[in-house]
Amino acid sequence: MAARLTDRQKKKIIADYMAVESYNAVAKMNGVSKDTVKRIIQNCENFAQKAQQKKEDNTADILAYMESQRGMVCEIIGKGLTVLNDEEKLKEATPAQITTAIGTLIDKWALVKGKGEEGKVQVIIDV
Repeated sequence: MAARLTDRQKKKIIADYMAVESYNAVAKMNGVSKDTVKRIIQNCENFAQKAQQKKEDNTADILAYMESQRGMVCEIIGKGLTVLNDEEKLKEATPAQITTAIGTLIDKWALVKGKGEEGKVQVIIDV
């Protein structure tokens, strides 16, 4: 008969699952089966609410950090755009690299302008 998990072990499994969102990964991290992880998550009261709150907290933390690093972030973006616009680099780039860069810029610009997917975090650079 398998040993019972303590409340502390169960809470760690729940916390790990909130971080990685994978039954298999959490099972390996905690030395239990995937089914055990799944059962613990499904039996956790208000798991969906806790997971959503954790995601919101993580997003807020990342945005706060980025805001604290605004100058450096803008400098990096500026350097990246300069490199992307360099004639010599463009001559060396493959068509796939160029179209990928253009597509990424368009997608991110659309998000900044508020035309991105609903429910997604929108980063607005106010320089």
